Amino acid sequence: MSRWTRIVLTALAALVGTTAVAGGAALVIGAAGSSTLGGAVPDRSFLGGSPFASYLAPGLVLAVVVGGTQLLAAVLVGRGSRSGPLLAAVAGFGLLIWIFVQMMFIPFSLLQAAYFAAGLAELGLVLLGLGLLRRDRVVTP
Repeated sequence: MSRWTRIVLTALAALVGTTAVAGGAALVIGAAGSSTLGGAVPDRSFLGGSPFASYLAPGLVLAVVVGGTQLLAAVLVGRGSRSGPLLAAVAGFGLLIWIFVQMMFIPFSLLQAAYFAAGLAELGLVLLGLGLLRRDRVVTP
């Protein structure tokens, strides 16, 4: 993986991971009934039709699973670990799955589009870093 690909992928995963942990924490705090977050927690009506009675479980999944895999990927990619690209791919796919599931219950927003694009960018950077998107690999008939 080139130095610049590693730097960009590390920064992107760190940004997504940090915001996922913060968003998950806001959902957990909001589920506990704290009103100190103002409009940071979505209306409970978005939970209608979902298997959740509160934002506690989704908040924990967002913070621990989505945020945790992103932050761990950022550390491993940043250190140049051989398992970094694999975990970055897992984190990118996890983010895409999170957004797909979220869009089943929450109306579309630009924030969802931005995180979906971030997940696609992570996967593209992994492919680029592994040399799978090189120009000389294109097969012409």
